[in-house]
Amino acid sequence: MQLTRHQADLLELIAFHGSYSACLDQNEFERWPDFFLDDCHYRIQARENHDQGLPLCILWLEGRGMLRDRVYGIRETLYHDPYYQRHVISTPLITASNDDEIVAETNYQVIRTKRDQPSELFNAGRYLDRLQRTPGGLKLKSRTCVFDSEWILNSIIYPL
Repeated sequence: MQLTRHQADLLELIAFHGSYSACLDQNEFERWPDFFLDDCHYRIQARENHDQGLPLCILWLEGRGMLRDRVYGIRETLYHDPYYQRHVISTPLITASNDDEIVAETNYQVIRTKRDQPSELFNAGRYLDRLQRTPGGLKLKSRTCVFDSEWILNSIIYPL
């Protein structure tokens, strides 16, 4: 049975999310920038700001170099209690696609576990993604993590 283009895109996108989540959940942050194009955008933004078209984000990184700098900061300069993350990702909704690009929206939940505390829901929202097709597979052109709550627990250290 031949898959339609939409079905093939969906399977590729699900596999992408699985690899992305595993990278972060296994604390392999050095691999995280490899999921992005060199000229990329990564934002974490409150739903209220996003819905009103306001640009304010709690984190806005432009280019893979800034993502690598964030990883360096996590490993070498930021002081924080280490914690584990577990991503729970919904089935993506592809809103547009062509030969070069996939545009998708995917719900996420991030559960945080500190070594001496019970697990807690840390962040929930949706990824708004533009992914580019490359010879090495899908790469993020932009990812905006739109979180639902007006409040976030402590600070966001690790990528969502």
